[in-house]
Amino acid sequence: MTLQKIFGQLNCTDMEQSTAWFAKLFGRSPDEAPMDGLKEWHHSNNAGFQLVLNEVHAGHGCLTLIVSDIETELKRLNAVGVRTGETMMGDIAIISQLSDPDGNTVVLAQPSGS
Repeated sequence: MTLQKIFGQLNCTDMEQSTAWFAKLFGRSPDEAPMDGLKEWHHSNNAGFQLVLNEVHAGHGCLTLIVSDIETELKRLNAVGVRTGETMMGDIAIISQLSDPDGNTVVLAQPSGS
């Protein structure tokens, strides 16, 4: 399989509330709303995130975002009202777990040594 692009996806129960939360997380509004119940953030030519209105599956997902400076990101998120978790040192990364409005887990990870 040769991938051209990859999108992470989480489900939500309230598109307006979740869009506002992810806009704070990413520091900007969605790039596209290609259909009802779908918002997209494009993070590069090869990666993005989709927020999908799906009450049945909301709250059961996990998304990991690799960042270059986790402390800076956590300070920024706290400043805009996003509640962050404690940082934990793993074998290969420093991580912090957040919960979106539906209880999906969003993990910020900074690789060790960066």
